Amino acid sequence: MNSPAVLEQLVNALRCLPGVGPKSSTRMAYHLLQRDREGAQRLAASLQQALDKLAHCDYCNNFSEHPVCSLCQDNQREKSTLCVIEMPTDLMTLENTRSYQGQYFVLMGKLSPMDGIGPKDIHLDKLLKRAQDSLIEEVILATNFTSEGEATAHYIGQMLKSRGIKVSRIARGLPMGGEIEYVDSGTLSTALLERKAVT
Repeated sequence: MNSPAVLEQLVNALRCLPGVGPKSSTRMAYHLLQRDREGAQRLAASLQQALDKLAHCDYCNNFSEHPVCSLCQDNQREKSTLCVIEMPTDLMTLENTRSYQGQYFVLMGKLSPMDGIGPKDIHLDKLLKRAQDSLIEEVILATNFTSEGEATAHYIGQMLKSRGIKVSRIARGLPMGGEIEYVDSGTLSTALLERKAVT
């Protein structure tokens, strides 16, 4: 039995979400139509509003309703460090630690030649302009420790160092409260290699 074309459109549209395949998108579509039409209306309205009102902040490249986001406008934040991260979710995670009070730059992705994502796709021209601000003394690379994240950090590090900008990379090691017995060998070897002197 063929589904109505409009229903097929909805099912296919839901598949654009990460990790959502044909079965999940079909289940979501039927749920919204049959059990939660009010929720579907709210979802449609919220999505349209976000598309209409959100753009990239001129400074940090995160999503914002204004040309400069509230974080970049905060005069209490340290102006000398710029932390480069992959996604807005990484920014939220770092902010929740309350251990960093500097500036951010959100790449909105990572270098991934296999997926056709190159330097132009992750706003490196905008990052370079931001990093060359006279107030920035250090750029901290906080991309993920995946092969793409490492490649992105290496590329950006070389790009910035060649222009005389001080660059650092966040450390890797054992998780807080972690027991050596249960830590994977890659993490453990990195923790040993990146050890610090006891003061």
